[in-house]
Amino acid sequence: MKVAVATDAGLVSAHFGRCSEYTLAEIENGKVVKTEKLVNPGHEPGFLPGFLAGYGVRVVICGGAGPRALALFAEKGIEMRMGVSGPVDAVLGQFATGELAAGDSTCDHGSLGDGRHEHHH
Repeated sequence: MKVAVATDAGLVSAHFGRCSEYTLAEIENGKVVKTEKLVNPGHEPGFLPGFLAGYGVRVVICGGAGPRALALFAEKGIEMRMGVSGPVDAVLGQFATGELAAGDSTCDHGSLGDGRHEHHH
């Protein structure tokens, strides 16, 4: 199974679309067998789900993402695991063994009431 982790400096990125790169990992029999880095080609709405699907990605791990990204990934049959933080290698190890605890999105796309959006980084 192929997994993509939104990555910033070796850590899981808080925001899926704004990370510097994605760590693609091939997981077989509870182990990470191969990883490769993929530079984020840019935060263009609707592009990343198809881009990552083209690499055979089935699961995306990140701190958070907006509702549109969630819907687009769901259309491609890609599962999003959000609310994740920490070193990418450790997170991939936990995911491979089924021990990764995912939570709510850490990227709050909630409005501040004046048209601006609040982002936590």
